Amino acid sequence: MKFRVLGCAGSIADNRHTSAYLIDAGTGLTTLTFDELEAIDHVFLSHSHMDHIASLSMLVDTALDKRGKPLVVHALKETLDTLSEHVFNWKVVPDFRAIVAGDHPALEFSAMSPGTPLRIGDRSIAAIPVKHTVPTAAYHVACPGGGMVVAPDMTVTDGFWTTVNAIADLRHLVIETAFDNGRIQICHAAGHLCPSMLEVELRRLARPAQVSLVHLKPSAAEQIRREVAALNLGRPVVFLKDGDVIEI
Repeated sequence: MKFRVLGCAGSIADNRHTSAYLIDAGTGLTTLTFDELEAIDHVFLSHSHMDHIASLSMLVDTALDKRGKPLVVHALKETLDTLSEHVFNWKVVPDFRAIVAGDHPALEFSAMSPGTPLRIGDRSIAAIPVKHTVPTAAYHVACPGGGMVVAPDMTVTDGFWTTVNAIADLRHLVIETAFDNGRIQICHAAGHLCPSMLEVELRRLARPAQVSLVHLKPSAAEQIRREVAALNLGRPVVFLKDGDVIEI
């Protein structure tokens, strides 16, 4: 499996794009060609915040009458309810679920039940609830080569580590670090991690997985890098950037 990073920043600046890995639909989707956009059948959303859904409606609209089946958006029920009420409501964007393209609706919603995997081809994807300011999921992506967990937005979450440590073949953990330590109060208020919080959290990781960091706010990125370098994590970490590919 190839996990392609389309956007992994916490905001936009200096050609950075917000979360899009074909988990989430931030501004990173704008880096794809029309053919690549048309080929997307499933999108898994972590939560409803704008930096993670910014390009979703445009993704549907771009290939509206070129697809042979609906684009399916998978997310927690609470996330889908928010999209129904506040986004796909004919006031912000059309409700593409009510628009027939060919012989099918342009868009479908599919609610994820935490811990219940959905199989797509040779991969299965399961939602893992995490703490943030709105209902939010990380995702466990399992394939024949091993497993990975992607947590684009989260703060300290006890149950998350129990689930992660139960993944015997875990090879990669992608986790956020949004702000530097000087803004730890923002992290507490906004449901994010900073390096000092990350250090405590990663001590709870019992698997020898590669750890990759994402969702750095551009204004904090360089300070985050310095602070992470000074940590005693007992394992290497890497900072993902737009265009990176993780192969499993």
